[in-house]
Amino acid sequence: MKLSLAIQTSEVDAHFPFALLSGSFEEKLEKAAGFGAQGVELITVDPRSLKVESIYMLLQKNGLEASAIASGGLGFALGVNLLNADPEKAALAKRRLFDLIDFASGVGAPVVTIGGLRGRLAGAGSSGKELLVAILRETGDYAGKKKIRLALEPLNRYETDFIYNVKEGLAFIEEVAQPSLGLLVDTYHVNFEESSWTQPFRHALAAGKLYHVHLGDNNRLPPGDGLIDFRAIVQTLREGGYTGYMSAELLPRPDPDTAAQRTLAYMQSILEK
Repeated sequence: MKLSLAIQTSEVDAHFPFALLSGSFEEKLEKAAGFGAQGVELITVDPRSLKVESIYMLLQKNGLEASAIASGGLGFALGVNLLNADPEKAALAKRRLFDLIDFASGVGAPVVTIGGLRGRLAGAGSSGKELLVAILRETGDYAGKKKIRLALEPLNRYETDFIYNVKEGLAFIEEVAQPSLGLLVDTYHVNFEESSWTQPFRHALAAGKLYHVHLGDNNRLPPGDGLIDFRAIVQTLREGGYTGYMSAELLPRPDPDTAAQRTLAYMQSILEK
């Protein structure tokens, strides 16, 4: 297993709430490597504006991988999602999802995440679920051709109105029936919607659908600053053969650099045992 930090690309507002590390994009990569991360999860809202080859070269220079491309910035910065009641915003969200897939391919990221980007069923009325199924079949097919996976994230009840937990996520994925679509399981959301720290990960692993993991304690602070049993989660991931990334997407407190350092140090201490 490898450790990653969620950071913004250069065009994203500096005040994005769940990104880590301070400074320019180049400085963030240098810090990530210096703090001991193996990868960075890139939060971007306009990937077409970025110099993809330059980003890839900077990652290589710092010995880092792009662990994932995050879609969460789109809702925060642009107010768009796939089920938006405004057709223009929904269409923009879909176009940007295709752009994120292209960006992932260009920088060597294996996964594009889909959390809040999916929107709420209430935004699309009675046809919302069927619409999302159709979108994910289409974008999943495109992603699969580029050897990119889409990772759907169950969210807590305060952030969505459907797909709250792994069981519901797996049922939805089965309905979509798109091999490139799997799950992102976030420990922070597990804290709200599951009855076990470990069973959700075990179920996703058994289904062969655990594509990415987000780290954040129950208070969305660095692991070790709350109640979640990360040792048990890591042991479950090991037993299930997970070799992907655990990526810190959490509140940058007391500051973005300290939160990153504390996360990496704590998780590395667990991984080394």
